[in-house]
Amino acid sequence: MKRVMLLAGAAVLAMSVNAKADGDAAAGEKLFRQCQACHMVGEDAKNRVGPTLNGIVGSVWGPIEGYKYSKGLLEGREEGRVWDEETLHAYLTKPRDVIPKGRMAFRGIRKEEDRNDVIAYLAQFNEDGTIK
Repeated sequence: MKRVMLLAGAAVLAMSVNAKADGDAAAGEKLFRQCQACHMVGEDAKNRVGPTLNGIVGSVWGPIEGYKYSKGLLEGREEGRVWDEETLHAYLTKPRDVIPKGRMAFRGIRKEEDRNDVIAYLAQFNEDGTIK
């Protein structure tokens, strides 16, 4: 019985994690406009106040050499943390909950659907800014 409950719990967890991946990249592109004051994506992207976000989905924290990341983000990098969809979802909800000493002054995105869309948009970009 315990095994059945454990498998059922794992299945529910897997379905909820996969649900986060289901976003609308076109809607995410529109939502990303609020991020463009600090971040860029695409082949011509350059660091601004925030780093470029090409290839961010699935990358280690602080992937851009030479960019001056916050101490909290660098600590996460040393721990081997990765910007997987779950972490991005939490970060886009409330950045200071994920990196308490982070520099990003962003209130977060309230709606889960909007966060899913932004993640889907970002997931399109390879590290070099080309579309997958």
